[in-house]
Amino acid sequence: MASIISTIQSLRGSDIVAILLFIFVVRLIKNSRTRVHTTKLAGPPSENFFVGLFPAIAGLDEPLKAFERWAKQYGTVFSFPMGLGRQDVMIWDIKAANHILARDTFVYQQSSFSRVFLDNMFGRGILSVENDEHRRHRKALTPAFSNAAIRGYVNIFNDSAEKLKATWDTILDSGADTIEVQQWMNRLALENLGVAGFSHHFGALSNPDTTIKPEIMEVFESFESPQKSSLLSRAFFFLGPKFPALLKLPTQNTVKMRRVKYSMKEIADDLLEKTKKEMMMDSEEGDEKAGGGNKSIIGLLIKAESSSGSLTLTSEEVLAQNTLFFAGYETTSYTLTWALIELCRHPEVQEKLREEVNQLGGDPTWEQITLGLPYLDAVTQEVLRMHMPVDNISRETHQDDIIPLSKPIHTSDGSVVSELVVAKGQAIHIPIGFINNSEEIWGPDVKEFKPERWLNRDTSLTGEAKTIQGHHHIMTFSDGPRFCLGRHFALANFKTSLANLVRKYTFELPNGKDTVIERHLVMLLTRPKLAGENGPSVPLKVRRID
Repeated sequence: MASIISTIQSLRGSDIVAILLFIFVVRLIKNSRTRVHTTKLAGPPSENFFVGLFPAIAGLDEPLKAFERWAKQYGTVFSFPMGLGRQDVMIWDIKAANHILARDTFVYQQSSFSRVFLDNMFGRGILSVENDEHRRHRKALTPAFSNAAIRGYVNIFNDSAEKLKATWDTILDSGADTIEVQQWMNRLALENLGVAGFSHHFGALSNPDTTIKPEIMEVFESFESPQKSSLLSRAFFFLGPKFPALLKLPTQNTVKMRRVKYSMKEIADDLLEKTKKEMMMDSEEGDEKAGGGNKSIIGLLIKAESSSGSLTLTSEEVLAQNTLFFAGYETTSYTLTWALIELCRHPEVQEKLREEVNQLGGDPTWEQITLGLPYLDAVTQEVLRMHMPVDNISRETHQDDIIPLSKPIHTSDGSVVSELVVAKGQAIHIPIGFINNSEEIWGPDVKEFKPERWLNRDTSLTGEAKTIQGHHHIMTFSDGPRFCLGRHFALANFKTSLANLVRKYTFELPNGKDTVIERHLVMLLTRPKLAGENGPSVPLKVRRID
């Protein structure tokens, strides 16, 4: 390993350029021999020969504003330069997006860049595998996300909310009137995922001293945005879409990603041994419900695997499902933070939501958060529409295809076509963040936080929005074979946590509605932050409701 690093570091800039140009020429020759060619499209010009416009969609600026500009100029389908002559295709045509996502894991698969990135951090889990392998993983995991399983998880979410209340009350009793809520939403999500996912208590909610944190939180927070990482890490990251193998080299951020894998492996290994012991004890006692004590996601998976008679996942694959942990941790903490911000911006929505959840008379149940709280559901939908943690889906075609379009488009030579030809190997992007926030799709009030649009979808949603086939007409959970397996778990976690927060506290922005919210980038994920704060900090005025 040391020799590899020293070899890489000894390369001069001219050596790297020569290697990249050689690979570029080889690929150019290879592509010229392909019999089927992707339809030639117009699109924004490249700003850099080596990385194209990749930084623009990697979150370095504000991708949504860039997409709005490109969409007005180039329409619903356009080419997108990614550097070294590579042209990707950007698609926000709803009919085309539905077609692609319906054929996910087979005709269309994760990009090599995404697959290597996920494998580095987690191993080969459900987020990175394809074809029959993906179907096998999904089938094995499905029982852990059944309604019966999630009904039990709601009790865990309520318990965590009570722990958070005890700690927040201690902070407020000390004389503080503001709380940095984002770090506490991180801790709440971590504790919920730890217990429900791994039967592991991180103790993230027990101490008001925020300098004391579980190791896994320190690992997550140690990630830096690409523009702040070392020169070598930054170069390899931006060249990653063209040369995914670069992400396997031991750069600063790659080493940190592997720390996540090893940190979670220790927890999962311990759970694996504990569950096996439970099953052996139950077997000796003749208990038909082997291992009945462990109801966590991974615990249920291990039991299902062991009782099936023929394992569908190996032990390594079971442990690799900690991808679900990261996905749940990031998405839940992100959306809860944005929910609190939007409730501060719209105090009338906050009060209306509080009135609804106060009618419960106690902790929310699975049945109530699923069917009995329509305004909570509407607020949830609107937060998920406007603030999705991942705003772009990237795929590569693994066989030639013809994609139908909602309406004709102009090609680069000015001709009009009503379908798009894509060649095998073509990279495609679906900007779901833009689709969820497009005025052309949602109407002139798309920028408004308006939960009421979801109370009567038949009359409030536009015809174009209704054609989106994702969860309740939003793209946040994707669609097709990769439709988020844990969406019901995520929704239960989010709704239970938010209901508990608003019935116990009121929230205000420090400078009222005019408080400026900015973006803070960590790796490929963005977090909200209040202007002037260092890092992803969101301090809010919090008042206890007696």
